Amino acid sequence: METRELRYFVAVAEELHFGRAAERLGIAQPPLSRAIGQLERRLGAQLLERTSRSVSLTDAGSVLLAEARAALDAVAAAERRTRRAAQAPSGRAGLVLGSKAGAANELVAKLLAAYAVEPDAVEVDVLLLGPGQQEQALRDGRADVAILHAPWDDVAGFDTEVLVVEDPAVLVQAGHPLTARDAVDLTELPEAVGVPAPRWPDREGRYAEGPGPEVHDVTQLLQLIALGRTYLVAPVSAATLAGEGVVAVPVTGAPPVTTLLAWPPQSRSVALARFVRVATLR
Repeated sequence: METRELRYFVAVAEELHFGRAAERLGIAQPPLSRAIGQLERRLGAQLLERTSRSVSLTDAGSVLLAEARAALDAVAAAERRTRRAAQAPSGRAGLVLGSKAGAANELVAKLLAAYAVEPDAVEVDVLLLGPGQQEQALRDGRADVAILHAPWDDVAGFDTEVLVVEDPAVLVQAGHPLTARDAVDLTELPEAVGVPAPRWPDREGRYAEGPGPEVHDVTQLLQLIALGRTYLVAPVSAATLAGEGVVAVPVTGAPPVTTLLAWPPQSRSVALARFVRVATLR
């Protein structure tokens, strides 16, 4: 399979509409339809169910979508990291650390300070990202290493080191009735809060239909919580970022929140290895 074919298929699989996929790719619809048909014949599998009104993925199509995304991410990562290595002084390629904007600021600052005093430390650029985007930046090569949060971020396929394990809490508007309680069970949410959960963007920046507000960044989310429009289950330390209008109430019946440092297992960067070592000794 060619990367062009994979890009075509992913566009159709994500849009579930040949016209929108063709527009997204900047090509006409007929050659896109032919390319998908040729791909199906080559694989000997039907990838899409087509009717006059809809397009949907078959089981085989769902498998290819996951594999195609991973393959395209790997190609993009190889291109980006190779270019950065070629542009850097010999043996001095820097690192890019992906982190969620507005989250884990204190942790990132301490980690960067500890690494900066190491012999042969290289420059570390911090790539601040929107909700849920750190994982994707690591997979497609925009970041060399990233701060991820389990159980929410997908760490499959990465090497990881645990940085912090915290109890979960629900962030609600100051003065909310829940703030008078010692804790709230996970099964009570969102009914106990009385407002819908926020909606996060997918990897294409699109939002699923639903009643909750669309979240673009952590600052906006905390403002919405302070206004009583939504809530968030987060590490208990997140309350320190929230300001006076937001209160953290401990959540029971939920797994702990684990903050991890994650990186691609195939990396052979000496600078990255030293950065990870500093993080584990911090």
